Amino acid sequence: MPKRSLLLKGWANARIVVVALLLATPALAQDTVATLSGAITDSSGKIVPNAKVSVRNVSTGQSTETQSDSAGLYNVPNLLPGNYEVTASAEGIGTKTAKVTLTAGAQLKADMALSATPATPQDNLPNAPSSKTGPSLEDLGISTEQTQGNSKEQALLDKRTHMLKVHQRLGLITTVPLLATLALSVNAGGKNTSSVARDTHVALGAVTGDLYFITAYYAIRAPRISGTETRGPIRLHKALAWIHGPGMILTPILGTLAFNQASKGERLHGIAAAHGPVAIVTAGAFGAALLSVSLKF
Repeated sequence: MPKRSLLLKGWANARIVVVALLLATPALAQDTVATLSGAITDSSGKIVPNAKVSVRNVSTGQSTETQSDSAGLYNVPNLLPGNYEVTASAEGIGTKTAKVTLTAGAQLKADMALSATPATPQDNLPNAPSSKTGPSLEDLGISTEQTQGNSKEQALLDKRTHMLKVHQRLGLITTVPLLATLALSVNAGGKNTSSVARDTHVALGAVTGDLYFITAYYAIRAPRISGTETRGPIRLHKALAWIHGPGMILTPILGTLAFNQASKGERLHGIAAAHGPVAIVTAGAFGAALLSVSLKF
């Protein structure tokens, strides 16, 4: 094997080492946010499309606005855990207000039946504020700086949700070249195997490493949200990272030694012989980590 070819293979394996060194503990967005959904109906149970729905965080004052679809359904994702006040209204039909408590990862359903609100004597006073206009955030003691801070926190949460969704999808895509690399490893070792099988095995390993790096990047760069709680499946997911993380460091190092021995026509010996078992354990831990957050238990 020419020295230049060996050098190129060494660079391919080096990229995998860099991937593992930059690996951060994976996490999923559904562990840190909650979703609120439901149906909007009138007092007779008939669906109300295009009803206005406001979801307000009681502690922060941050509100999220949406409306029901043609089937009378609404959905508000990416909400921080906490106490919320939900208000639904439709002109000519009525309003409804309810209080709900959302926990991390919850998918709560809150149906709203609208009913007309009778006018009170205060509504008819000439100097009384309009019943359609509620107090401002400043009237409630929330400063402009606090309001801007809450908006920034929600923006960080939205960014984290997006990046961790990409992280999860890339993790699933990475399994394809990873399994192909393992499948070709049968014909990549030993003095009687062809150089084509070994080169293909190394190339697929490099692709796996590059995808692994990109996947890890999205986990590393996702903003951290303080006050969130790690649940059972996520704890297992993080624990498995201590197996496939070091495995991604050892596998390319041992693979380089094994590649050099096989290229010289030698049978694998010494620590290079551990390349196969370490790669299998690493792939197994990686697959288990994916299953731990894909299956409900």
